[in-house]
Amino acid sequence: MLVLVAPGQGAQTPGFLTPWLELPGAADRLRGWSDAIDLDLVHYGTEADADAIRDTAVAQPLLVAASLLSAEAVLGTLPAAGPAPALVAGHSVGELAAAVFAGVLTAEEALVLVRRRGLAMAEAAAVTDTGMSAVLGGDPEQVAAKLAELGLTPANVNGAGQVVAAGTTEQLAALAADKPEKARVRPLKVAGAFHTAHMAPAVAAMEEAALGLTPGDPVVRYVSNADGAVVVEGKDVLSRLVAQVSNPVRWDLCMETFRAEGVTALVEVCPGGTLAGLSKRALPGVRNLAVKTPDELSAARELVAEYSAGEH
Repeated sequence: MLVLVAPGQGAQTPGFLTPWLELPGAADRLRGWSDAIDLDLVHYGTEADADAIRDTAVAQPLLVAASLLSAEAVLGTLPAAGPAPALVAGHSVGELAAAVFAGVLTAEEALVLVRRRGLAMAEAAAVTDTGMSAVLGGDPEQVAAKLAELGLTPANVNGAGQVVAAGTTEQLAALAADKPEKARVRPLKVAGAFHTAHMAPAVAAMEEAALGLTPGDPVVRYVSNADGAVVVEGKDVLSRLVAQVSNPVRWDLCMETFRAEGVTALVEVCPGGTLAGLSKRALPGVRNLAVKTPDELSAARELVAEYSAGEH
């Protein structure tokens, strides 16, 4: 069984879309999406510097567009058609791309929604000086206890010994000064405490943006960040996407679902790497392929074809 996954915020790097524009129709596709959301995705994906694409309002639509562009190149069409992939999922903002893979939203709907999401989360982040730090290693119970002691939220529970703590800059400074035993703490270059109560104002904006949408039921099984559940109704997927901005990402539970469902291969679309790396550590024996550039397209297409044909 093969799962197709989309990465979250932080995976973008300056110029990462440049080689993708050489694919037939890719530049036109990106320009059309840019017009739909009033954001120059071509510029931000090819010419903008690291600070410009770190902006939440830019990074989120840029990542979803990259995931959609590369997924179309792998699969030929969206939503996914055929027996592979059998499951789809995305990490945080990657869930909006996964909703397109599954046929819940169109590409244009997802990009309009993620543009509103990015703006709303940037506005919420500006209210209080907050941030996020990765906590790597350590005893899970001790890590959880330390975060609770400091008033921090485990905003991303990623599995493979990785938790992302979120809260005020003072709380994060306290964590850096008093780490859980045998754990490393690495500050993340993000603009706020995402997936926490600090993002509550963004939920109302997401609710408003979602009102005009009529989601389809998934044609490919969709695994949710909220609890790792396989969601079978489009309206449920959409409500989870709305609530997700102020609630933790449980990627560990998504990977538990992959294991329980019998996943034996994982393809992470552009800008791939993070989720394939987590899978490598948490799901031994699973074949992992990260699509970072068009150079990986041939291997990804072959893997999808192999699983579609049942040759595994």
